[in-house]
Amino acid sequence: MSRPLLFLILLGFGVMWGATIPLTKIAVSTGHHPFGLIFWQSFLAVVVLSGLILLRRSSVIWDRVHLYFFTTIAFTGTLIPNSMSYLAAFHLPAGVMALIIALVPMFSLMIALTLRLERFRLSRMTGVVLGALAIALIALPESSLPDPSKAIFIVVALVAPFCYGIEGNYLSLRQPEHTGPVATMFGASLIGTAISLPLTLATGTFINPLQVGINASELAVIASTILHIFAYVGYIWMVKQAGPVFSAQVAYVVTPAGILISMLVLGEDPSSYLWLALGILLIGLFLVQPKPQGDRPVS
Repeated sequence: MSRPLLFLILLGFGVMWGATIPLTKIAVSTGHHPFGLIFWQSFLAVVVLSGLILLRRSSVIWDRVHLYFFTTIAFTGTLIPNSMSYLAAFHLPAGVMALIIALVPMFSLMIALTLRLERFRLSRMTGVVLGALAIALIALPESSLPDPSKAIFIVVALVAPFCYGIEGNYLSLRQPEHTGPVATMFGASLIGTAISLPLTLATGTFINPLQVGINASELAVIASTILHIFAYVGYIWMVKQAGPVFSAQVAYVVTPAGILISMLVLGEDPSSYLWLALGILLIGLFLVQPKPQGDRPVS
C-alpha cells in the first residue's frame, strides 16, 4: 500500500478520534451520570463488535489468562478513564479535553521508563516537560478557561491519558497470542458492561431510553462509540501495515481535529493560551515519538 494512501487513512482515523471529543461534551450536556453513559457505551460496543466477530467467523477465548487480560483492559481503557473524562467534560471546554488527551504518548513514555521498557533520552524527556508546560498554560492563567474555578477538573481529566498510558504498556507486555484488537475490545467491553450495570442500578444512575428518549445526548453516545471502535481497530490495523512509528503520527491529527470540530459543532472559541499550548504540545509529541529505525518500510 502506498504511503500517500496510508496518510489519507491515518488522517481519517485521526478525525474519527477527534470527533469523539465534542461528542463526549454533548453526551454529558444533559447531566447523565458517567456510570450510566459508560454502561451504554460498553453495551453498544459489545453489540457492534459481536457483529464484526460473526462476520469474520472468529472466536474469543475465555480462559483465566484472557479473563484477567480483558478485565485489566476494561478498567484501564474504559471504566476509570471514561468516568473521569465524562466528569471533566461536563465542566471543561471540548477543546481543552482534546489537548489533554494528546498527553497519552507522554504518560506512556514515563510509565515505560519506570518499568525499564524504554531507555532514558534527553530529547524525549524534553517532550514530556513541554507537555507539562502545555497543561500549565491552560490551567494557570486566569483567562485561559471560560471559568477559572474549573481548573481543578484539568487534574480529573489527566486521569484518562494516564490510564491509557498504562493500557498501552500493558498491551505491549501481556496481550495473549492470537488475540487481536476486535477480540480485545469485545472482551473488555463485555467485562465493562457486566461491571457498570450493577453500578448504575446501585447508584440510581441507569439511563432508561424508554423514559428519556433518544435525544442529542443519547445520539452522541452512539456516534462516539461507533467512531471509537472503528478508529481503534483501524489504528491497530495500521500498526501492522505501516509500523508503530508511522501510526503514532495519528496523535498530530486527533487533537487539532478535536479542537476544530468543537469550534464548528459547539461554537467554542479557544483562548490564545490554548493555541499556544497546542503548538508547544505538538513539538513535545514530536520529541516523544520513538525513532524511526524500528518502523516497517512501506512499499
